[in-house]
Amino acid sequence: MKYKILFFFLLISSVVFSQNEKLDKTKTENIQKVIKLFQTKNIDGISKIVNYPLSREYPIPDVKNESDFKKRFNQIFDSKIINKISNSKIEQWSEVGWRGIMLDNGDFWIDTEGRITALNYQSPFETNQKNNIIINEKKNLFSTLRQYKSPVYKMTTKSYLIRIDELSNGKYRYASWKLGKKESTKPDLILTNGEIRMEGSGGNHTITFKKGEFSYIIYRGIIGEKDAPEIDLTVEQNNKVILQQDGKLIQ
Repeated sequence: MKYKILFFFLLISSVVFSQNEKLDKTKTENIQKVIKLFQTKNIDGISKIVNYPLSREYPIPDVKNESDFKKRFNQIFDSKIINKISNSKIEQWSEVGWRGIMLDNGDFWIDTEGRITALNYQSPFETNQKNNIIINEKKNLFSTLRQYKSPVYKMTTKSYLIRIDELSNGKYRYASWKLGKKESTKPDLILTNGEIRMEGSGGNHTITFKKGEFSYIIYRGIIGEKDAPEIDLTVEQNNKVILQQDGKLIQ
């Protein structure tokens, strides 16, 4: 499971869509400007055309701003992806409706104004960084939570600290604590039968956990209103909502 399902599984889709549109002159010129910046490895110039935050695969921190981007550029953009962008031809770029313009099958995305919106590529440095973060994170987890395939989300709501992990069987695990408790303590609730359901092609999705007459639903909104919460917890009893709290993702 990728950045922000992510990484980059739910941030931006990297599938070739059938509705690709022909690029007009302005969009072609914007692509050429981006290519030129990478050909000259103009880090300062590239940093100014990024839509921040630039998402990275969880649990790697997102790139927050220009300063952060410049510090981490060589960690994120290795020679392989730089060469791919630098040597790309206009024919390799295609517009995918409201999602923007992608290079090849979605490794790299810009919007119609030429601003970088997503990088669905992970350098060896980031892969190693992610693995090290996970190893260190597991040391601080309650013992029964240390086995999982990959971390998906960690969030807080008004009342709870919640983490979602993908298990080796493809299911998801939900662990929650009352707000203020630490992950090293025994969770108040653990559920291990979670299933994901995508909603459309924008990345929005739900992960639902069931326990008897109760359903715990985590909703992740990737595409939505500007002020919409990043994540949402809904608890239902016999299909009736008994609790709903907005959540904030933790990195």
